[in-house]
Amino acid sequence: MLWSVLLLAAGASAHVKSSLPSVPSGWKKVRAASADESVSLKIALPAHQSDALETAILRVSDPNHHEYGMHLSSEEVRSLVAPSDETTDAVTTWLNRNGIKGKVDNDWISFTTSVAKANNLLNTTFDWYQQDGDKTGPKLRTLQYSVPDELDVHVDMIQPTTRFGKLAAKASTIFEIFDEPEPKSIANVKVGGDHPTCTGCIYPDEIRSLYNIKYKPSASDKNTIAFASYLEQYSNYDDFTSFAKAFIPDAADRNYTVKLVKGGLHDQSPDKIGVEANLDLQYILAISNPIPIREYSIGGRGPLVPTANQPGPEISNEPYLDFFQYLLSLKNSELPATLSTSYGEEEQSVPREYALKVCSMIGQLGARGVSVIFSSGDSGPGDACIRNDGTNNTYFEPTFPGACPWVTSVGGTYQTGPEKAVDFSSGGFSMYHKRPVYQERVVKKYLDKIGDTYSEFFDEQGRGFPDVSAQASRYAVYVDGRLVGVSGTSASAPMFAGLVALLNAARKSHGLPSLGFINPLLYADASKGAFTDIVDGAGTGCRGRPEFAGDVGGTAKWNATEGWDPVTGLGTPKFDKLLALAAPGVKNA
Repeated sequence: MLWSVLLLAAGASAHVKSSLPSVPSGWKKVRAASADESVSLKIALPAHQSDALETAILRVSDPNHHEYGMHLSSEEVRSLVAPSDETTDAVTTWLNRNGIKGKVDNDWISFTTSVAKANNLLNTTFDWYQQDGDKTGPKLRTLQYSVPDELDVHVDMIQPTTRFGKLAAKASTIFEIFDEPEPKSIANVKVGGDHPTCTGCIYPDEIRSLYNIKYKPSASDKNTIAFASYLEQYSNYDDFTSFAKAFIPDAADRNYTVKLVKGGLHDQSPDKIGVEANLDLQYILAISNPIPIREYSIGGRGPLVPTANQPGPEISNEPYLDFFQYLLSLKNSELPATLSTSYGEEEQSVPREYALKVCSMIGQLGARGVSVIFSSGDSGPGDACIRNDGTNNTYFEPTFPGACPWVTSVGGTYQTGPEKAVDFSSGGFSMYHKRPVYQERVVKKYLDKIGDTYSEFFDEQGRGFPDVSAQASRYAVYVDGRLVGVSGTSASAPMFAGLVALLNAARKSHGLPSLGFINPLLYADASKGAFTDIVDGAGTGCRGRPEFAGDVGGTAKWNATEGWDPVTGLGTPKFDKLLALAAPGVKNA
């Protein structure tokens, strides 16, 4: 075989696929890996038809296309992302000639081998590295790896290799928690009107009134809404019941299901209660009741490239890759129609190839009929606003996966008369993803309006986010029997996801398919009256950078303005208008 000849010369002609300049901050090498120790790796293979998936997603998601709503099957999507036979053969031949047997699963090849063979295969040296404060033990990693030149086009990435994860839970996208000075007994929480209160909090009935949500769906296992819990964040059954009794009385006897993924747990001990998980669960219930709710509790940690904002052991990425691989393995009938996730990090902290792969997987879910909702983040234009490429240049920090073009990214507002952009609402323009066609018109209009303002700090061709926004300040949440106020786009995302679940319920009640990837509908001309345009407030960040010393507070900011903007997107939802678009003829009652 020709490949046999080419690959025999791999050692003499290799391409560095990924490398780090030094051991990441907070880590240290603790010992060399023994030659006979085991290492498990995954190889991501490129799709044979590079643009086929994008074309298919837009075709079934464009309300003006004749194939709108004709979602693809698992088999159809797998065929779109499948590698060429040449790619699969080339990589498996390479593995075999190195004494390694790989397991092929469409666009992935996984294998377990010895450190000695992995070192030889990748022209590298695996060692054991320990992170400061990590009690779980060292990790087997390397600072760079290579593949034969001839294989470069056949390999997207191999991991875990140069991916140094982090130990403790990153604070999702919760911005602030306000704890009421009340006893932990539910019976002793202050009562105002018909339910307990926390000072200055916003409640479910106020949110439903603000966005004119009156529609009452029926419960159906064909329309499930789900949310993802990472990093040992566990929702609590008792708090769920307390919240329902206080704010959603007709749901007082309801429950929800939990699916454990990749070693995930669901610990109900009081010291394991997760504010994030409780927030997601309780406000999905508040908006979408009685639609069935499923929590996915995912174990593990994802890859991270350290940055100025995320250098320490208290910060971690989430294992999106494992989770989306799991979801894509399910039948369409087993998938939720709506999925909410309130986690994110700096886009630059995630390796480009990893971010692109995960975003593609999210797009695959959209093509199969799942609406994937993500919070935009809580750092305005950015926190440290420093490039991690060695230049230390000032640059705005988009978030991942909130800037992926296949997610619906939700920013934040506060107040109600009128709503304003909340100062922590993240937004901006992706460094990795180009602007998708569905938002070209409105984002271009915004860019024309601001001219050269901040142009050196972001990519004007990048995907703009967020797409929409919603209330994100002081949500009343039960945590360990206590009512607290929680702020962040971690609140606006599940709230908006609950609204999308209602739209899906309305469609299904009239025999229509789920919405799937919803952004083309949101940006369509017909949706212009479906949002309240937010024109006050700003998302602020980059405090302390010298470039913004002359600005108020020494910060950069994205202003809310007429039309789409990178702090509130298209605006906040008018549910009755969205309902008329998504499910014509269904009454908002």
